Amino acid sequence: MNGRRRPIPPPPLRTGGDLLRHANREMRRAGVSHGQGFLGPEEESLTLLGHALGLAWEDLPSCFRRPVSAEAATRFLELLRRRTEDRTPTAYLVGEAWLGGLRFKVDERVIIPRSYFVELIPEVIPAWLPPAERILRVADVCTGSGCLAVLLARRFPEAKVDATDLSDAALEVAAENIAAHGLKGRIRLHRTDVMRSLAGRPRYDLIISNPPYEPEKVLRRLPAEFHREPPEALVSGKDGLDVIRRLLREAASSLLPHGALVIEVGGLREAMAREWPRLPVCWLPTADGSDCVGLIHAADLAAFTRPGRRASTRGATGSRRKARGRSRGR
Repeated sequence: MNGRRRPIPPPPLRTGGDLLRHANREMRRAGVSHGQGFLGPEEESLTLLGHALGLAWEDLPSCFRRPVSAEAATRFLELLRRRTEDRTPTAYLVGEAWLGGLRFKVDERVIIPRSYFVELIPEVIPAWLPPAERILRVADVCTGSGCLAVLLARRFPEAKVDATDLSDAALEVAAENIAAHGLKGRIRLHRTDVMRSLAGRPRYDLIISNPPYEPEKVLRRLPAEFHREPPEALVSGKDGLDVIRRLLREAASSLLPHGALVIEVGGLREAMAREWPRLPVCWLPTADGSDCVGLIHAADLAAFTRPGRRASTRGATGSRRKARGRSRGR
């Protein structure tokens, strides 16, 4: 013997539990990134196993100690190979993502749904608005898969929802999701850049957007999985603010006096503060403390974008609204 230890072969993969343990080890070994709707390898492995076996999550424990068929094991291991070697995101492998307890179809035509809006739409955002039955017009800008438009339509049952995107391919996916949730009569899709084609339409009680906001240089540093998503759904110019700049201008003339614009901006809070130091933004609280969703009241936005007006004259009013909004949200 030369003193070198032989590699230990993997144990037989007979049961669902064997497959899960193997997948968790392989994902950690490969260093896959879990930032596309999953918190870690365990969630992704369970999702892939459920897809390979045709089982819902709640039924998976029944296979943990039970042998699985060779065909199912082969399907699972091929999914795992594509996840670890090709770095295809799990949501694309299984063709679906879940948000707010709802299933949405996804594929490479759309960014994978993941948004802090799922926390904020039920209670926090409505606290800034009139009662839900009085919310009649809502817009979701840069809708992608249409998931947020669906969540808005369900939260505000009297509202008509306009959802925009510049990508024809994304709008095809959004249309399928809207139909699957029985909301074709209430959600209208618009192919347009930001809100351009919505100009001149009746004004909105609420406009939300989870727009592209990554700076160009950041995209180059993102893990390989993120490069499988449509780049136009991630990147917005050199500083990440290009779409947000347009959205501020276009939303200002599209809100009712009591309305609000709510934008998810990722890591751009400081960049926005530097760019627009006098813009009153209330950063809404999120469970992980990132607080990267900003709410701007219609009056503050109108004053900020009005030619010849100094936005700083609205600072005190904006601060008072923030205090009232937090109190109503508790």
